[in-house]
Amino acid sequence: MTVRGPCGAAHCDRKCLVQKDLGQKDPGQRQSIAEPRVNYDDIFNGAIERLHDEQRYRVFADLERIAGRFPHALWHSPQGARDVVIWCSNDYLGMGQHPRVVGAMVEAATRTGTGAGGTRNIAGTNHPLVELERELADLHGKQAALLFTSGYVSNQTGISTLAKLLSNCLILSDEMNHNSMIEGVRQSGAERNIWRHNDVADLEALLQAADPARPKLIIFESLYSMDGDVAPIREICDLAQRYGAMTYLDEVHAVGMYGPRGGGIAERDGVMARVDVIEGTLAKAFGCLGGYIAGSEAMVDAVRSYAPGFIFTTALPPPVCAAATAAIRHLKTSHWERERHQDRAGRVKAVLAAAGLPVMPNDTHIVPLFVGNAAKCKTASDMLLADHGIYIQPINYPTVPKGTERLRITPSPYHDDALIDRLAVALADVWDRLDLPRHRDALAAE
Repeated sequence: MTVRGPCGAAHCDRKCLVQKDLGQKDPGQRQSIAEPRVNYDDIFNGAIERLHDEQRYRVFADLERIAGRFPHALWHSPQGARDVVIWCSNDYLGMGQHPRVVGAMVEAATRTGTGAGGTRNIAGTNHPLVELERELADLHGKQAALLFTSGYVSNQTGISTLAKLLSNCLILSDEMNHNSMIEGVRQSGAERNIWRHNDVADLEALLQAADPARPKLIIFESLYSMDGDVAPIREICDLAQRYGAMTYLDEVHAVGMYGPRGGGIAERDGVMARVDVIEGTLAKAFGCLGGYIAGSEAMVDAVRSYAPGFIFTTALPPPVCAAATAAIRHLKTSHWERERHQDRAGRVKAVLAAAGLPVMPNDTHIVPLFVGNAAKCKTASDMLLADHGIYIQPINYPTVPKGTERLRITPSPYHDDALIDRLAVALADVWDRLDLPRHRDALAAE
């Protein structure tokens, strides 16, 4: 006869843990025990309620872009679909609707299908991706480039992997760096020093205090997207050379937009060759999706071989790669988009300033409009959308520090004079109705 234990398993020659775990006193008989249960939804609802209390709960507008009509879009509101004008898109040059870019995507999808088939380690590398990496390396004058699924991942994975490969690495990070860079630093586990924003004297003091023989990685952005200010890249490269540090430059808000071929601020300033690692995105000026790093063959190959965020994720699909390649090739030779874009940004700043609105000054294409109050910033955005058909998403904490909330306006080459004038009228109306401070008072408070 088969001997069975209290769990029902044959040949059970031990005390049954199942019986003990269930609190059973008699074999084969379960006893119901009342135990406290965690209400998980209460925890989640509490977290959301805190965001409401702090006036920083985010609501996403249901928008439908229409190729050929950008910056116009359909807003699917509770009252039905309505035409609106987008004033805060990071598709800075409208390349997401360019006929060459759309055509390249459609042709590649028809020829190769939609997906990449898996990671590059398992499924191989689709040829359009190989062409895209070559195009990016050429754009930045580097030996090689490596693609990731987003700009966030390229920073998060690129920085953490580099720092781990550089044993005992000291990271020196600008205090205004993007969250993706901060996460890369955190995940690296490396020691890090934060230097005051764009303050090369503070950076040099930290470099002087470091062991000369220790590997050092300076990470910073070329163009900071919330204020629109630009890093002193040449001076940073001078310090890196003097103190034996590597440089890692995030160009996501500048690639495609600055420089003779769209290589970014570093190309514009003639210092691209001095930067060790250039990181960028395909999702802004190039109108597609994905992120990348570019640099020496040795650096790129090492990251390719060690980075979990590259190794274990599906590659970018061939149609996306083909579209991005088309966008890059076009912007390498076409100057109209960049010149028209700068003209539009300049006109928006001038018209809004003339209307007495608090434009935060900078020399780039970013047009921040200071509000300084989270609740009013959200209300202003809602009023612009509902009453004027203008979409500008509010920028609140943690994207910017509390007390510096703003509307971030990003003109495109396709915002004509009539749209700019209409924007100024709408903003002036909202500012008056909410009794928001005008430029002198607002910027003084900032």
